[in-house]
Amino acid sequence: MALLALGINHKTAPVSVRERVAFTPEQLTDALAHAREHARLKEIAILSTCNRTELYCSTELAGTRDLLEWLGAFHNLDPDTLQNCSYAYWNEDAARHMMRVASGLDSLVLGEPQILGQLKSSYSLSQEHGYISAELGRLFQQTFSVAKQVRTDTAIGQNPVSVAYAAVSLSQHIFADLSTSRALLIGAGETIELVARHLCQAGVKEITVANRTLSRALNLAEEFSGKAILLGDIPEALPEADIVIASTASQLPILGKGAVEAALKKRKHRPIFMVDIAVPRDIEEQVAELDDVYLYTVDDLTEVIEENQRSREDAAREAEILVESGTHDFMGQLRALEAVDTLTALRTRTESLRDQELEKALRQLRNGKPAEDVLNQLARGLTNKVLHQPTIQLRRASAEGRSEMLGLVQELFDLGDDTNNEKNS
Repeated sequence: MALLALGINHKTAPVSVRERVAFTPEQLTDALAHAREHARLKEIAILSTCNRTELYCSTELAGTRDLLEWLGAFHNLDPDTLQNCSYAYWNEDAARHMMRVASGLDSLVLGEPQILGQLKSSYSLSQEHGYISAELGRLFQQTFSVAKQVRTDTAIGQNPVSVAYAAVSLSQHIFADLSTSRALLIGAGETIELVARHLCQAGVKEITVANRTLSRALNLAEEFSGKAILLGDIPEALPEADIVIASTASQLPILGKGAVEAALKKRKHRPIFMVDIAVPRDIEEQVAELDDVYLYTVDDLTEVIEENQRSREDAAREAEILVESGTHDFMGQLRALEAVDTLTALRTRTESLRDQELEKALRQLRNGKPAEDVLNQLARGLTNKVLHQPTIQLRRASAEGRSEMLGLVQELFDLGDDTNNEKNS
């Protein structure tokens, strides 16, 4: 059984591909079941965010083709297209990759904290449906432990660097004074909450939160003394918005070119700054063609993010050391488990041989055979039975020139001194 981490992320594919392989929360339960059955997986978990879609598996597969075919079929994509922009890590490399992801070392924003919560949600969903057991479960637990250590023992998360922060930082390049600007936030999830928090800290004048569910919009808007509206009310609110930042789980664009054109006319072509953090995208890409609109996607935030993450690079080097140590410890745990399985099998076979010889001895005693003779025969019989198969294998290994087997047996049974003494006598 092997561990596999298969994925597509912001380093290997543009947003136009990532948005097509993203899973909605509603799709994940069925996706887990279908993937497990199609690729004959023992364990599976799926992580799907705006910057990555990754499958973590315990599998007997020798390659990734079956999984890529399933992923392509699920999202109506050519598997060869996915092959060209995907990556696969096996066993120790898979463990290291997951720990780097959880620690924010593989994120678009170095050290961003949200990914750990997303990974925990991925684990919980798979565990709830019975798709995680011993091997992958231990990897997740070790991963969470390492990520926590990275957060507490390094400064990687101390500076406010995130996609949400980068979006707000970019808006300050467009509007010198945010205290006169109004913001329209589309969505009410964790990313939008971070956006709202950064906007308030930057002094934005007014925040309006638009969401499919009004109650969630109200909860978020009240925290920042803002307004709450439904998604259907966006066209009426858009003309008042100087800043629009969107991050929902919608599979289709929420804001189209026509609605933005109408809003610009009412604004008398005062510019609107827009950031679409969502994958799939919430704002039609044709909106970027309009004059007086500055539309950015998550891929456009790279320059801002790189500028802000330099302070985290020293901490990242410390985090990499912790990840390497965590990976080494985990692989040691796996090897120890393999030894347990082997020892259990050895003990079971030896006890079976013991029981056979003991039953034979008891029959002889019941038939009146002298106890001393029975005990001698029991000892000889048990010794012969236990050593029979190892003797055959050692002779075969010696004849085939595999002398390392002899050395291993000498080490295993501590025969070094005994064999030397026999040679010298």
